[in-house]
Amino acid sequence: MKKEYNFSKAVRGKFHRKDATLKLPIYLDQEVQTFVQTIAESKQSDASTIVNEILKSDMRLAEVIR
Repeated sequence: MKKEYNFSKAVRGKFHRKDATLKLPIYLDQEVQTFVQTIAESKQSDASTIVNEILKSDMRLAEVIR
């Protein structure tokens, strides 16, 4: 590392995008990942779609329980 850095020509927020969305990585247990992948392959879909379908179904169920 340098002892000093020159930020005199820096621009604050140069790369900030107000409308940007953050997509968090989700890490599944191996058992869950295998389960989801098996369903995705049988439906000829991707794992993200299957996980979203399962979670949305759980959300509807949780609303009914409330």
